[in-house]
Amino acid sequence: MIDHLEVYSDNVPAMVAFYTRALRGLGYTQQVNSHTNGFGNGSDLDFFVAEGSPGQHVHFAFAAPDRASVDRIYADAQDAGFTLDRAPALAPHIHPNYYAGYLRDPDGRLVEFVCQKPE
Repeated sequence: MIDHLEVYSDNVPAMVAFYTRALRGLGYTQQVNSHTNGFGNGSDLDFFVAEGSPGQHVHFAFAAPDRASVDRIYADAQDAGFTLDRAPALAPHIHPNYYAGYLRDPDGRLVEFVCQKPE
């Protein structure tokens, strides 16, 4: 449903390093290195980091193909020393198959990795 998302930061190098590591578990790599830094998976170029005033009151979720991917992304973020928010878990109050883990990016935004499929 979302065509692309662009976030702004006053520390673009830290943000690019964070998202390079955090998104690799979804098959994303940095594909544009310019005034706007774009990330994609080879067929889609849909996440961008640009210089500007960051907004912390943003929450967005990246879809993961399965629960194991959510677990791997969270573990990799922990190994990298990223700020962890909530460990991967089911959220049955949302729906029975909602499995998500949460991180905070360098600007403090809540970043969710979620699988909504049955195990």
